[in-house]
Amino acid sequence: MMLPRLVAALLLVVLVSAQAPQADADAGDAYRQAIALAAQGRDAEAVAMLAGAAELAPAVWNERMRVAAQLLTMRTMQGVELPSANGLNGALIATYGQMHAAPQAADARFTGILASIFPGAGHAWLGRWHDAGIAALMVWPMLLLTLWAWRRHMGPLTVFFSLITLWLWSGSVFSAVSLAERGAFEAYVLWWQGLWQASGLPGRPW
Repeated sequence: MMLPRLVAALLLVVLVSAQAPQADADAGDAYRQAIALAAQGRDAEAVAMLAGAAELAPAVWNERMRVAAQLLTMRTMQGVELPSANGLNGALIATYGQMHAAPQAADARFTGILASIFPGAGHAWLGRWHDAGIAALMVWPMLLLTLWAWRRHMGPLTVFFSLITLWLWSGSVFSAVSLAERGAFEAYVLWWQGLWQASGLPGRPW
């Protein structure tokens, strides 16, 4: 009676041992496919795939998939709150977060106000002195010409110079605001990429 039970137990152990590498390989394939989707900018699909695969994945891959999904969601929302994870990946993320503060959000409105008050001031605030000089050289001469024509009561010419001045000035304001927003986004992307690399997760979703 004991022998058949012993044989059955041994067969069960062999079967589980044979299935474990296959489950690990399947989880790895699903993870790599999700990271490939994220590298194409399809974060929502990648997160959905990771969430579905994590339920059937071995413990190690389950943790990786869960952290990867949280980081990809974080990138989509441009969030700065670090994922909550208890494993090695979570410890690495927490260490990176302590050593590298998240970038501040862009104060594009203040930059736009400066550029609206004084042509070139918005670019100068961003430290882009070359762009500030170009904005000033485009707007200030036209502004002076507009004032010159207005003081001499040159109606049509005043209107003409005014329209050109408004066009150039508004363009310089738009440029300053766009540069502020783009600079903040680029700083966030670099910080997030460092966070992913520090987490020890396989692959690069960019």
